[in-house]
Amino acid sequence: MAATGDEAAAMDSISREPAAHSTASSPPTSSSVQAERSDEVAENLVTAPKKPGTNSDGGVETAEEAVEPAEPDINELGTDMFEKMAIFLQGELTGTCEDYRLLENMNKLTSLKYMEMKDISINISRNLQDLNNKYASLQPYLDQINKIEEQVSALEQAAYKLDAYSKKLEARFKKLEKR
Repeated sequence: MAATGDEAAAMDSISREPAAHSTASSPPTSSSVQAERSDEVAENLVTAPKKPGTNSDGGVETAEEAVEPAEPDINELGTDMFEKMAIFLQGELTGTCEDYRLLENMNKLTSLKYMEMKDISINISRNLQDLNNKYASLQPYLDQINKIEEQVSALEQAAYKLDAYSKKLEARFKKLEKR
């Protein structure tokens, strides 16, 4: 929308005002000079007369911006909102911190459990090695027992054969005796 009438004149004066100050004086070096200029610009905006219905451009209407009146306790509401938001965020962060503490404790307990399991496995390994060494030291005796068992088995077979042969001889002897 193009501004017309008094608004156009006010805008022109605003746009010319900083240019006039910058050409008339040396370049601004402090923030106080810039603050004065913004105050002057704000005054020009405030003092620009707005007369509805008076148009110098011939029949083009201008629209005024609708401004809602500010609530008187907006600062209190803003402060209350920030306090509640701070409490909410603090609660969220506290919950997160507690979660991390719990996770840290769980990791420590898991680490201790694995250390215990490591000690147990080392003991089992040591005991297994001892058993293997004992078995290796008993192996010659086990070999002797196996040889003796084979000999006893062979002797048992020989005893069965001898028993069978003696029974046959006895049967023959009885048969011959009867004759």
